[in-house]
Formats: sequence, structure tokens, C-alpha cells
Amino acid sequence: MSQDPESTIRVRTLFLSDLHLGTKGCQAALLLDFLRDVDADTIYLVGDIVDGWQLRSGWYWPQAHNDVVQKLLRKVRKGAHVVYVPGNHDEFLRDYIGMTFGGVEIADSRIHVAADGKRYLVIHGDQFDMVVRHSKWLAHLGDWAYTTALAVNTVVNRVRRRLGLAYWSLSAWAKLKVKNAVNFIGQFETFLASEARRQGADGVICGHIHHAAHREVEGLTYLNTGDWVESCTGIVEHYDGRMEVLHYPTMLRERRAAESFEPEIRRAVA
Repeated sequence: MSQDPESTIRVRTLFLSDLHLGTKGCQAALLLDFLRDVDADTIYLVGDIVDGWQLRSGWYWPQAHNDVVQKLLRKVRKGAHVVYVPGNHDEFLRDYIGMTFGGVEIADSRIHVAADGKRYLVIHGDQFDMVVRHSKWLAHLGDWAYTTALAVNTVVNRVRRRLGLAYWSLSAWAKLKVKNAVNFIGQFETFLASEARRQGADGVICGHIHHAAHREVEGLTYLNTGDWVESCTGIVEHYDGRMEVLHYPTMLRERRAAESFEPEIRRAVA
């Protein structure tokens, strides 16, 4: 898909996380289209951009994944400020905190000041995941189970399509069930909000749990970028400081609907 200047969304800041480049689950082609459709003055890569865990167990790096990296670097060359905040899957980059590579700044976390003056703590969030911090073997086991569920999910939904049924995410359901069993998401959001408050911020922007969100938690704004394995979501800050979760599949459906409706409008006016 070529970039159409008229359809490009221009925003002040774009926040993306959990791309998981280097895995078969990464929706790289869709992500590349999204990066063509959305331009930003500043881009935060909020962790798990490259999946070091999977790459260590077996190399997988198709051209589409390379295209995503090249697209981000082209945005840097065109003037975008890019900050990379590593997560647990790309934790090897934490050895390079404070350094800049190809114009991309590596940071452990960052306080982002929005156009309306609100301050947001930008952090991946794995530091507040008790499973990742204290039981790494369990985190790796959970990651393997999630990857396996994604593969099964592909087969399940192929059958569902043939039966005329809607898409259903087995992996998202399984992951949410497991984490809800230990009250994970609620604790995660509370810990992140508490850390944001401790750092004098008005809110937090994070990733890690593959669950996009925009809500108030303990009087602070909690924003989660989601992921590019299933939900294909990101967060944008508009030039007035307003934050919004973008769900790219919904954006594409709305665009197709508008394009199909446009000829009917022209015929009605003619």
C-alpha cells in the first residue's frame, strides 16, 4: 500500500509496544501499513519491539520484519524523534541505556510532557510484573504457551471462517484467564499508577500485557498500548494533548466503508 498524503494521520506523539519482531505472530505487514498511515513528531517504542526470547531459540526474521525496522529508521531520517524503552523480551538493550543508535535513543523510562502540560511516565511495565521479576522460568513457560496458543488459534479461526463464524481469539482468552486467576491485570495497573504518582506524573503509558486500555486508575490516567500480535493497537497524542487508542483493523474497516459509500454520494449529488 503506497502512502497517500491525504489519508495520513499526523499526530504529536505515537506510542507503540509489543511488536514482537522475530516471531511468527507479529502482524508486520499490517504494522507497516499503519506506519505509512500515521506520522508523528515523536515516537516511543515502549518495549518488546524485538523478541529476543524467541530469536534465541530459533532465528526468524522475514523481509516484512526488516521493512518495519527500515520504515522506523526512515522516520528518524525525516526528523522524527524516536525513543526506545526496552521491555523484558528485548531486555538485552537495557545494557545500552543512555546511548543512541541510528538516531534512536535508548531509555529505561521517560517522563513525557503532553501538549496540555500533563506528565506521563512511559515505561514497558515488566518491572511491575511479579511473575517476570521473581519467576522468570514461569514467564518463559507462559510465553511458550502463548506462542503455541497463537498457532492453534490460526487453525481454529480457519475452521470458524468456513463455518461463517466471527473471529475468536483463543490466545487472548487463555492469557487473560491465566492472569485474571492471579488478579494480575488489576495489580499491574495499580502498581503502574502508584509508580507514576511517585514520580510526580499525571498518568502512565505502558505495554507488556497485550491489552490496550485508556482509563482512570486511582485518580491517574492509565494508558496501555496493546500489541501487534493480535489487537494491532497503538496510542497517539493529538496536538491538543488528547490521548487516543487507535485500533488499526477498525480504522481500515471504517476507511473501506467510507470508500464504498463515496460513489453512492457522488451519484446522488449528480
